[in-house]
Amino acid sequence: MSSIWVNKVILLGDARQDAEMRSPSAGKPVSNFSLAINQSFRDKKEGNVQRVEWVRCVAWGKLATIAERFVTKGKQVFVECRLQTRRFEDREGSPKTVTEVVVAPLRVLGGTANGSRNGNGQGAAASDSTNAESEAVPF
Repeated sequence: MSSIWVNKVILLGDARQDAEMRSPSAGKPVSNFSLAINQSFRDKKEGNVQRVEWVRCVAWGKLATIAERFVTKGKQVFVECRLQTRRFEDREGSPKTVTEVVVAPLRVLGGTANGSRNGNGQGAAASDSTNAESEAVPF
């Protein structure tokens, strides 16, 4: 008997703030940003309801560098990612759990940070693959 598992998340939202990149001592650079996913629906009691879901996103390696450069506050961002939950201890030693999405690939639909677009009319796009280190930036 064969089993199939899928861990794929597709999001389209607005960047809450500029992506922040850091380089941990253990290796590859990592970039973090949050997306605001707007949802609207009609409720019988409340009428039209607007909700915002905040999603923590993390990008690694070359994709982290690209995210830092192009994911800026207010830009519309499309990501394909996988859901990840990790546990750690905070500074006071209390156990914490965080759920985030690990991004690959990423597309900034609002264009580059200075408002221009690349030659094909699309925003910045990138994906992190095993051979991404040897490739040119895919714009």
